[in-house]
Amino acid sequence: MRIGWRTRSYAQQKAMWGFLFVLPWLLGFIFFFLLPFLTSFRYSLSTIEANSKGIIVTYAGFANYVNALTVHTSFNRILTESIVNMVVNVPLIIIFSLFLAVLLNQKFLGRSIARSIFFLPVILSSGVIMTLESSSLVQAVNDQAAGAGGLMNSFGAYELARLMLRSGVNETIVLYLTEAVGRIYEIVSQSGVQILIFLAGIQSISPQLYEASKMEGATGYEAFWKITFPMVSPLILVNLVYTIIDSFARNNMTDLIRETGFTTFNFGLSSAMAWIYFASILLILLLSVYIVSKRVFYQE
Repeated sequence: MRIGWRTRSYAQQKAMWGFLFVLPWLLGFIFFFLLPFLTSFRYSLSTIEANSKGIIVTYAGFANYVNALTVHTSFNRILTESIVNMVVNVPLIIIFSLFLAVLLNQKFLGRSIARSIFFLPVILSSGVIMTLESSSLVQAVNDQAAGAGGLMNSFGAYELARLMLRSGVNETIVLYLTEAVGRIYEIVSQSGVQILIFLAGIQSISPQLYEASKMEGATGYEAFWKITFPMVSPLILVNLVYTIIDSFARNNMTDLIRETGFTTFNFGLSSAMAWIYFASILLILLLSVYIVSKRVFYQE
């Protein structure tokens, strides 16, 4: 006897609706991600030739990986630069996003406009608008201003570094901060989504916690470190993962992989580069999540 829908238990109905809900994603994952994912790994272990008979795939072992790591002139350099830029940018983006989210959560005149302004770089960094921006008058003016004010900016950074060194700040920290000054545009343009995530997390914190801390005499500084920071620590982990992936998705390495595959038509080498890049990202993500997750506070 066939069991009808109405005779199923609530748990069975919930499981069925859940499966139906994820079915479109599951089909898209299998046909549009998993199959190309496995095909790219096969190509990375092969040499690919195209002729009148079609595409010929010949197994070549790890020759493409050896070529990318030991023969290619710029792969190692670009990979190292991508990792270094990620290590420098990600902490700055996380700290800047949390700082701005705390400020934008305060009540002040024009708060909605300020939130829109800080999310605007996310829209401007989209593909079409970014292309228009690169060839626009605004970009030309910015380039001219950068050239005219380059000497002044260098002088200001030098004075700032010398002041911090005289104050006893560690040289490594001074170098990191002076480099951060030159990355302001990059940091702001990549912080829009993180600011929204932090802002949503801060607004979900119960106001009663802040009222109780204020009644106990806690300052705003103490309330941030004892309430706000622990409560949004899960979102710090979320933003960390998002920012690392976003940083690796927009750099010269992706351009090199695309150029190797679709300009020089060396799909085997291009696939090997992509898999090495993927392994590097995966290793950094696992290490970062392992370290940060130990400090995350989950409210029960």
